[in-house]
This record gives sequence, C-alpha cells and structure tokens, in this order.
Amino acid sequence: MPTEIRRTLLQVQDTFVEGGRKVPEPTKLVAAAAIIKNPWSGRGFVEDLSPEVREIGPELGKLLVKMILDVTGDAIEGYGKASVVGTGGELEHAQALTHTLWFGNQYRDAVQAKTYLAFANLRGSMGAPIVIPLMDKHDAGRRSHYQTIHMNIPDAPADDEIVVALGASIGGHPLHRIGDRYTDLKEMGHDVDNPAGV
Repeated sequence: MPTEIRRTLLQVQDTFVEGGRKVPEPTKLVAAAAIIKNPWSGRGFVEDLSPEVREIGPELGKLLVKMILDVTGDAIEGYGKASVVGTGGELEHAQALTHTLWFGNQYRDAVQAKTYLAFANLRGSMGAPIVIPLMDKHDAGRRSHYQTIHMNIPDAPADDEIVVALGASIGGHPLHRIGDRYTDLKEMGHDVDNPAGV
C-alpha cells in the first residue's frame, strides 16, 4: 500500500529579537509535514499495525528528512517529531507512524544523531495544533535546545487523515539562560545516571 499523500508543507522561522533584545545568533526552526490518508481508516479495530508501519514509515521518513535537509544542510542541532490523527482514527494510528525505527531512524541516521527523538502525538480535528518538541541531537541534557515548533493546518487532518511532521533547529532557543541539567544534578548531589536520586 503506497502512502497516499494529499499535501506537504514546509515552515521556516527565524528569530531575530526575543524579550525586546536582539538575538546575537538568530535561531532557525524548520518544520516539514505531510498530510496522509490514514491507512487504517474505515477498517475497524486493526490488531496488527506493523505491515503499514513498515511500508509507510521509511517512505514518509525519507520524504520529510529531505525537506528538512534541503533547508538546513548539515547544520541541524535540535530535532523532534509529531503527529496528529483525525477524529475518525485512533491515537495509536498517529503513534504507530512516529514511534517506529522504520520512520525515526531515517532522520536519526541522516543527521548522525545520538539521542532519541522528542515527540508529541494527539488526536484532533482540522486546524488542531501541531506541536513539535525539540532536543539536542547529541546531548539530551542540553537545555538550550529544548524548544518547540508550533503550527497548524486549517484543513487538516480530516477525519480519515494523519499529519506527520519532523522539526529541526539551527541554534538553541533565543537568549537561553536556564543552564543545563548537569549543573542542577551536581548542585543537588545526584549523578547523571540517577537524576531522581533514588
């Protein structure tokens, strides 16, 4: 079953001023999204989602990664993913296409990342918010790169659609001043491998 793509979208955001102050190194946020037909729509409760995941995941991953890299080249520092399933589908349908290495590793491998992909999944109607959380591609504790891309598509997802998106950043969030989790851990007397101190 080939992926039925209705539309792709690319959003690029550069921030030059934050909090009334000029940003020395503007942050670039890039989001690439595809509106696809939900492959499980109208089929009732499907016990095994894996055949469609294995077929659609790599194709969708390669498409969205190319869209991102066409803008960023090899300058990506932060990355993440998100999906929104229409109200005629299940949240599990959105999660199936993003929480799989068949999809995620297309991005991870392309940018030689070490961390997991931050994610968000929800069920919603047309115009629902699409929130793509980002983190540093190599260092999960680097708070300067915890940021979020926000977007929405007025006519998607339809009841029988899923929006799947990838996000990227060049630079951290503007004028970051919250340190990193390693400083907190040191001050609290915890180690990196046991952040809760239990």
